[in-house]
Amino acid sequence: MPIFHRDSTASSSGSSRHSSGSSRSSRSSVSSRSGSSSVASGHRRSLFHQNSEDPSIQSAREQIVRAEAAERQADQALIASRRAVKDAKEHARQLEREAAEESRLAKIKQDQAKSISKRAKPLGRHV
Repeated sequence: MPIFHRDSTASSSGSSRHSSGSSRSSRSSVSSRSGSSSVASGHRRSLFHQNSEDPSIQSAREQIVRAEAAERQADQALIASRRAVKDAKEHARQLEREAAEESRLAKIKQDQAKSISKRAKPLGRHV
């Protein structure tokens, strides 16, 4: 706000200068005021860069930093989600392969059991 305050002071003093009609004394006081205000504003600028920053700028900068961090987290979450989906699909395919193999082995076992049953059927007739 101090930066804008200086501009509004200069414009208000400029309008009073024109309405008052005094030329030399108001000019010298304005020039000395503007000289001191430029020193003060230069001092403000150096302080501005060193320690303090306009709260709205600081807030906007912090908001950008938070948004960037959130975006990085979202990217990481998306990568993790895609990896989890890929792993889940691969696991389901592996289960299907295992189930198909177990089914194939069960059919072989069933065929072998039928064959043994056929051979065992005629046994014991002579008793």
